[in-house]
Amino acid sequence: MVEGRSRVASHDSHTGRLPGLFLSPDTSSFTEFLGSYNPELLPGRRPVPAVPVGEGIPHATTIVAVTFPGGVVMAGDRRATAGNVIAQRDIEKVFRADEFSAIAMAGTAGIGMELIRLFQVELEHYEKREGRTLSVEGKANRLATLVRGNLGMAMQGLAVVPLFAGYDEERDEGRIFSYDPAGGRYEEREFHSIGSGSVYARGALKKLFRADLSAEDAALVCVQALYDAADDDSATGGPDMARRIFPVVAVVSDEGYRRLGEDEVGAVAQTVVEGRYDSPGGPTAPLR
Repeated sequence: MVEGRSRVASHDSHTGRLPGLFLSPDTSSFTEFLGSYNPELLPGRRPVPAVPVGEGIPHATTIVAVTFPGGVVMAGDRRATAGNVIAQRDIEKVFRADEFSAIAMAGTAGIGMELIRLFQVELEHYEKREGRTLSVEGKANRLATLVRGNLGMAMQGLAVVPLFAGYDEERDEGRIFSYDPAGGRYEEREFHSIGSGSVYARGALKKLFRADLSAEDAALVCVQALYDAADDDSATGGPDMARRIFPVVAVVSDEGYRRLGEDEVGAVAQTVVEGRYDSPGGPTAPLR
């Protein structure tokens, strides 16, 4: 493969033309194309460390997602940790995947960011080659393949676990997909959370979720859940009112992907923090 690639590169330098592989209609997958042309650039093709190395590398933590009629809200805290140290206070973990989907990650931050960028290119490449977007399930399956490619690194402590959510145009609803480090893909119902604070966040989501939430209320539920996670998990960062560092919150609906502005999220965070003065445990769900 390396020898063939060298011949291609040499030929290109003389002719100024793209090699035939760039013009081949064989695949609409950017990952498959890159694996054929230069596989060493794929995250999963790199040499695996001989010993576990994940402890001192920054890790992203808690992500939550909540569906509402006609869409889904995804939110993530802003803290990254390296062991028992706060590595970064304002990292971003929630991103636009394409026009109608969002992706977020927990785990090794550097590899997670790279995987997300590769997934974004994968979806854009497919859309340009095929003239249409993948279905929500198709996007979720492509992401599973990328996660599976990182299995070697995951076994050495450099795991990445994404959360994917998108608007399904055929069903007119938001859908959520979770993954394990081996690339297993699972569709979640109504809400889900990942990361070190996910157990505490999921308890809050169970308590506050309703089938008739508005997009605004779903965003409020997400921030409440992140607050509860930060209350019990040291790796999860709550709203930092002094530094004006708030969770990243994104809404995906038939209008597309929209990240809430800092002022919008700040107002939601202010509501949550003020409510905790009167009720430190947060709002309670009715028993009937």
